[in-house]
Amino acid sequence: MIRACLRRPWNTSQLRALGIVQRSSLASVATAVKDVSRHSFNPTKTDQAHEDDTLRKVFDSKPFWQEYSKRSIGSVVLSNGLFQNRYLTQPAGFIKFAEDIREQCLTLVDEVLQASSIEQYRSLPRKLDLLSDSLCRVLDVADFVRATHPDVLFQRSATEAYTFLWEYMNILNTTPGLKAQLQHAFYTPEVSSLWDEEETSVARILLKDFSNSAIDLPGKDRQRFVQLSNEMKHLGSKFLEEMVPATSHLQFQSNEAKGMDPELLQRYATKRGRVSLPIGSDAAYNALGSMEDGRFRQALYIHTKNVPQSQVATLENLMKTRAEIARLSNFSSYAEMSLADKMAKTPEAVNSFLVALAADNAPHFTHEVETMRAIKDEDGEESSILPWDLTYYQNRLNAKFRSKFRKPDFLSAFFSLGTVMQGLSRLFSRLYGIRLVPRETSVGETWDPDVRRIDVIHEDEGHVAVLYCDLFARGGKSPNPAHFTLRCSRLISAEESADESMVSHDGMATTLSPSTGRIFQLPTIALICDFPDPPDHRTPTLLSFRDVQTLFHEMGHAIHSILGRTSLQVVSGTRCPTDFAELPSVLMENFAADKSVLSLFARHWETNAPLPYEMVAEVLDIQKRGQGVQTETQILYSLLDQAYHSSLPLNDDFSSTETFYDIYDTYGTLREPRGISPQGFFGHLVEYGGTYYSYLFDRAIAGKVWRQVFRGGRDAGGIDREAGEIFKDEVLRWGGGRNPWACVSGVLEDERLKDGGKEAMAEVGRWGVHD
Repeated sequence: MIRACLRRPWNTSQLRALGIVQRSSLASVATAVKDVSRHSFNPTKTDQAHEDDTLRKVFDSKPFWQEYSKRSIGSVVLSNGLFQNRYLTQPAGFIKFAEDIREQCLTLVDEVLQASSIEQYRSLPRKLDLLSDSLCRVLDVADFVRATHPDVLFQRSATEAYTFLWEYMNILNTTPGLKAQLQHAFYTPEVSSLWDEEETSVARILLKDFSNSAIDLPGKDRQRFVQLSNEMKHLGSKFLEEMVPATSHLQFQSNEAKGMDPELLQRYATKRGRVSLPIGSDAAYNALGSMEDGRFRQALYIHTKNVPQSQVATLENLMKTRAEIARLSNFSSYAEMSLADKMAKTPEAVNSFLVALAADNAPHFTHEVETMRAIKDEDGEESSILPWDLTYYQNRLNAKFRSKFRKPDFLSAFFSLGTVMQGLSRLFSRLYGIRLVPRETSVGETWDPDVRRIDVIHEDEGHVAVLYCDLFARGGKSPNPAHFTLRCSRLISAEESADESMVSHDGMATTLSPSTGRIFQLPTIALICDFPDPPDHRTPTLLSFRDVQTLFHEMGHAIHSILGRTSLQVVSGTRCPTDFAELPSVLMENFAADKSVLSLFARHWETNAPLPYEMVAEVLDIQKRGQGVQTETQILYSLLDQAYHSSLPLNDDFSSTETFYDIYDTYGTLREPRGISPQGFFGHLVEYGGTYYSYLFDRAIAGKVWRQVFRGGRDAGGIDREAGEIFKDEVLRWGGGRNPWACVSGVLEDERLKDGGKEAMAEVGRWGVHD
């Protein structure tokens, strides 16, 4: 299947100085890199200090940013295009962009179908990768713009272009000749023996994806496959849109609400002393964690775990549809189909990981529940801890912990947004030899004036990525943090560079590698957060420690995109198996809490005093409380995801509710009350479909890498260049072009893991997810 990159829930110095190719030929690139301007690969200490200070100011001072961003604009009024793409100077350009891409794709498809010689077959992985990249040029940018751009005209044109090329891509995915040609090349030793590791990986990935698109099925079955796929998409959307509780409000007398926040109580009070609490709201969650009456908490818990029967029916229809799709594709279950190209490979391997992880987590869960039980005993209640007690007694435990510091938000004074971005640059410089350099944006380059452009500079390779940072809240913007890959890394051949008719000359960033003399398409990334605007021009945006961890997490995805600099875009950066993609981002959360890393940048925004690490240690201690309970919850969700995507939905008597109780009664420590249907709120089933275990899996690997490679931060391991190079060479630089088990085996120096399998999955489970 020809892949579009597209974002998972789940993905920048002066132009001539770094050899960035803007609509130029190979010869002009060679000339461009000779012109060195103020952002050199290895600046003087004075220049680097200036860059470092500027990075902080462009995020911490709005007046500074407004003045800085005007420098490259001057009197220019004509747009250079969104992301400097020459097609996107106006909304209608999206349509022209898509049409030109389609014409280029038609030529590439013809070349693939006409291949007949050894040399022509040898080129197929790169031809098909170029075909995929051509489609991604429009689809990835359009998908981002239609969801993010504030201009309705841009949104509409992006949607139109997206639909136009998506339909064409679906035609390609059901073109048998493309698979037949690639299959012939793959199974011809005289051809495939000439491929490098990336080319082999791309060929294998595309063949697997072609098979998943039912391209080999007889006409009638293929038609049924398309019908089921459309139905699956519709049911998934319906499930997410109708995720509401069966009862909208819980009614009770205000005198029954002892412990509830008085402000919330007053907000939802009605006449005659009654309260109408909306189920599923933050207020309901707050009440579950504060109401002293256990019977009330039980009633509220049951209401928050119940959905209308129609929602249960939608879920069951979705699971049955997926099971039918898998059966049509000659898989025993949808999970088996989904896992075939993941690290786990099989549902049995996933279960072995989850069972091993549950065994590691059990003592933590038991300790936490026993601690809660002690408080419950103090209250004079002799019953054991029940599911509706967990949030309440965890809050009681946290309340016993009194901060030594003057106010809860005092920690944020050490984390201005600019200071944190400065710290990320300093960290990446020490670990990987790259730094973040702010660059003025041109007219029309960004979708909002508050978007900052960052050029990512490597000490040897120069310009390696463009990063657009849209980090401030504004009306209509999604509050969810996200990393978007707008364009992947890819080697541009000399022939392609010399051909001015190729759409790759669209104006977006490319560069000449000083070490290889070859031209690369630069990864272009958008980082989205929703941090509050500063209260005034004198005060910067201050981040909570949780915000800092979020920013580090998203930058973990970005660094994977930046350093996963492959020659083929199908395996570039984060384009790797789902159960491997979170490793770099989860690992980055450890750096956010490391003493040596924080010492690089965390200083009070007014006094410049260094951060007392005891403040962070206190927050970390609070965050670790309840991890055993949270981990068991995620394990149970993962097991439920596997059960729902097994062959069970094909049974006539399949019941998602009975399956829920089977899983929770077998593997859960606490017994859930009867008469609930919490699976109706499990929205991740739509996106992950058999791979929900992935986050836990990557947490376990990330913890092991942090402890072993970065020494758990001991002896400044968190800023150790040798450790950074090991992680980069064994994991990051490969993107998805290497077997992830080989990456994990290499970085941990453990040959037992090299080939993966059920036992390797169980071994990862035994590592646990606790520090």
